[in-house]
Amino acid sequence: MCEQRVLAAGVFSVSLTLVLLCVTLCLRMGEAGGNKLTSVDFEIFGDVQGVCFRMYTEKQGLYLGLVGWVKNTHSGTVVGQVQGPAHKVEDMKVWLSKEGSPSSRITRASFSNQRSIDKLELSGFKTRF
Repeated sequence: MCEQRVLAAGVFSVSLTLVLLCVTLCLRMGEAGGNKLTSVDFEIFGDVQGVCFRMYTEKQGLYLGLVGWVKNTHSGTVVGQVQGPAHKVEDMKVWLSKEGSPSSRITRASFSNQRSIDKLELSGFKTRF
């Protein structure tokens, strides 16, 4: 009887692992429940350099399960691109517009080139120099 329980638990564990793997792959491909993938470019204005804005942007993007990049510009802004499930990209847009790093002072956030994508074009979330 004990052997049957151990076997059943093992089968359940493998089944759960396969289900989680399938959900992860479907999300990555944008096919879970009609989940659309979106890409958007951004530029953030204000006191956003020298306040760890890029580091916090990378951290927030990874937290939300997004991919993308971020970098400082010579004109004092921060630019980048994020890609992922549309609702998560919208969450990131709000974060970039309203929150940012603790010491930043955002005066304006500009979003452009927002488009639907069939698959992620980037991997990870990186700070560019």
